[in-house]
Amino acid sequence: MRKMDEIMAYNKEFVQSKGYEEYLTTTKFPERRMVIVTCMDARLTELLPKAMNLKNGDAKIIKNAGAILTSPFGNIMRSILVALYELNAHEVFIIGHHECGMTGIDPNNVVAHMEARGIEKQVIHTLRHSGINLFRWLTGFDSVRESVESSVDIVRNHPLLPPNTPVHGLIIHPDTGELEMVTDGYVYLEAHG
Repeated sequence: MRKMDEIMAYNKEFVQSKGYEEYLTTTKFPERRMVIVTCMDARLTELLPKAMNLKNGDAKIIKNAGAILTSPFGNIMRSILVALYELNAHEVFIIGHHECGMTGIDPNNVVAHMEARGIEKQVIHTLRHSGINLFRWLTGFDSVRESVESSVDIVRNHPLLPPNTPVHGLIIHPDTGELEMVTDGYVYLEAHG
């Protein structure tokens, strides 16, 4: 059976058996007033919320490759601001992880894989000459700690961030769930507030 067929068959049974009822206790507003930016790594899907003692409805969780913010006016920052201004989040957590696939990623390899899977070299060439720097866009990081610090700095220094918003940086270990503090948003606000 194809993946989509499996999902649709399961979903039909889920709805008919009212499996959704246990999730009806939440709303679109995060109970713990948190917005989290973390990596899309599959190991973190259930581990991260458990390691943070979060249940369904506690936090807004935004995922991307590497938990990286690259632009102060990109989609990730927009989602953070919407969570803070419209969805009652009051704190921001940037959470990277050890053994991240974005560590040391080589954009040349990614482009080679694109070409191997059918993207024409001409498309890559056209993008490069259209002002799109694929190699910068596809670059990961050498240090997860530095990446978390950089993303935290983008959020903390954003001109639209509500004043006195704690922005925390953490690293989680994908095997144990252990959290390592990179930067404490409360301490930062006390020192710079």
